[in-house]
Amino acid sequence: AARAKPVVAIKSGRSQAAAKAAASHTGALAGVDAVYDAAFRRAGILRVTELEDLFDAAEALTRGRPAGGDRLAIVTNGGGAGVLAVDALDDAGGRLAELGAETLAALDAALPATWSRRNPVDVIGDAGPDRYEAAMAAVLADAGVDAVLAMNCPTALASSTDAAEAVIRAADAHAADKPVLACWLGDAAAAGARARFAQTGRPSFANPADAVRGFGFLTGHRKAQAALMRAPPSLPDGDLALDHAAVRAALAPAEKAGRTLLTEPEAKALLAAAGVPVGRTEVAADADAVAELGARILADGAEALVVKVLSEDISHKSDVGGVRLNLATAAEAKAAAEAMRDQIARRAPDARLQGFTVQEMIRRPHAHELILGLSDDRVFGPVMLFGAGGTSVEVVDDKALALPPLDLLLARDMIDRTRIARLLAGYRDRAAVDLDAVALTLVKLSHLAAETPQLMEIDINPLLADADGVVALDARVVVDHGARLERGRHPRFVVRPYPSAWDRDAALPDGSPVRLRPVRPDDEALYDAFFAKLAPEDVRLRLFAPLKSLSCAFRARLTQIDYARAMAFVAVGGDGALLGVSRLIADPDLARAEYAVIVRSDLKGRGVGWALMTRLLDYARAEGIGEVFGTVLKENRTMLAMCAELGFKVAPAADEPGAMTVTARLTPDV
Repeated sequence: AARAKPVVAIKSGRSQAAAKAAASHTGALAGVDAVYDAAFRRAGILRVTELEDLFDAAEALTRGRPAGGDRLAIVTNGGGAGVLAVDALDDAGGRLAELGAETLAALDAALPATWSRRNPVDVIGDAGPDRYEAAMAAVLADAGVDAVLAMNCPTALASSTDAAEAVIRAADAHAADKPVLACWLGDAAAAGARARFAQTGRPSFANPADAVRGFGFLTGHRKAQAALMRAPPSLPDGDLALDHAAVRAALAPAEKAGRTLLTEPEAKALLAAAGVPVGRTEVAADADAVAELGARILADGAEALVVKVLSEDISHKSDVGGVRLNLATAAEAKAAAEAMRDQIARRAPDARLQGFTVQEMIRRPHAHELILGLSDDRVFGPVMLFGAGGTSVEVVDDKALALPPLDLLLARDMIDRTRIARLLAGYRDRAAVDLDAVALTLVKLSHLAAETPQLMEIDINPLLADADGVVALDARVVVDHGARLERGRHPRFVVRPYPSAWDRDAALPDGSPVRLRPVRPDDEALYDAFFAKLAPEDVRLRLFAPLKSLSCAFRARLTQIDYARAMAFVAVGGDGALLGVSRLIADPDLARAEYAVIVRSDLKGRGVGWALMTRLLDYARAEGIGEVFGTVLKENRTMLAMCAELGFKVAPAADEPGAMTVTARLTPDV
């Protein structure tokens, strides 16, 4: 719905005191309200925090034109009111537009010599309608201005209503693609002006703060729409390959022992199965074994060692002194293990020790410590976390949340919403971090979660990140062994992940290889070349109308689907080109679904349409959809013949002359 109309939401209970405490860092940070924020953002919903903001947002979004950017110009007859608006804009994170030289020259010619000569444009308290109209025209013509806020303070020197009429005339004449917002101060003096703004469909507000918030709603909605329409870049081949056998092997010991917390070696083995780089980790039963393993690792070229306690009962090892770093010799490693054993006996006497882990000390002096995580929210299911890591993670509280599944764009958005992102970009003598590697690790963790519903909580802390990539130094994983995939997908994902189970290789009747798979957002790049090979008549038969070009929004609608009520299969040739598409859109109760198929015009008769259609019907049966139907023009004999062969009933369309309705019953009538 948010693609078609603005959706505004308000939710109570923003206090962290209402968040449910959890054992892991990720669970502790992922407060309930923050998860709602992530869900609203993912759905393109604009969130407000006050009841009056609901009405201000409606005022701005229904009456204001879409904002092309966030650079605001202010035209006012009161300098103080203009400064209040600038303060509100700065508090909201907005930008004050820089006026160009031509704009300043035009304003110099139209305004008294005492005008402000900057933005906000103070047209002086005695400004009449002519001065307002000229100032508005000049500012609206500036290419560096995305929107204009016109303000008026009532005075005895000029009519507020006349000033409003001038602003309306200027907006009608010069604001074809820019929103104009109004803020007329006062009650009785501004009543007539506000009535005129309402009559002409212009958003108006009672005070500067409300007006600036209205502008913020316009820019926020624009950003939400832009996010919904973006196509993520393709992932390199193999980067999401998940070693399912290794995943099962990592989970098996905990399941056999009936414990929900994986050991560090098990957790790292799980991450390695998803392609996440991890540090080498060896398990030692006692201090003597620590010395033996340490000597071997040092002989292999390590500069120093790390020794950590291994216990199923200790969640955060550093809290009980269970981590020792920078151990230069095997003897130091042994002594550290003995000291940890004695200290833990005092600080956590009930903890059962299984031994120690011995690792190479990874020295990356310019690396940043990050945290990547997953927790399970009771409403929205799995939630991803990214932020500044290390032992002070809760104190620093620099985090961003998102609902999985993630793609590279969503992962980069998570990174950009944190304060540490500015450090990751590089500063002084510290080179920029390989952000692509960080984003890809988030995507890999998301994919692991989608394929492994047993995962309840994951902390990768710290994940070291620098210009050379990333490596996970420690990990903590909590599981629920009873959770399983349902109908090939994670039962707790609110946003359905890519249904990889329906991805397979096939061959056409002539032996040509073809890959049949669900559509992906990055397939948007294939559509222009695909439509270029469609004859105009084939486009008309499929869409019932000619189509000269594909807009970005239309391509996004074709490729960014929810994999729930909507499904589309693409046929991709051996050269990576798009050969055809089949599509299904179901009713909310999955009782009926409408289908459509289109095949490249130069490939008709080679079995592409048949392969796509049979795959679509197989999917509909698996989803429990009762009936599949479609509307086909009478002259589309090829499609009608294929439908008849597949067992569809064919009958004249009741409300569309020249068209036929085809229907296939997939489940027996009850």
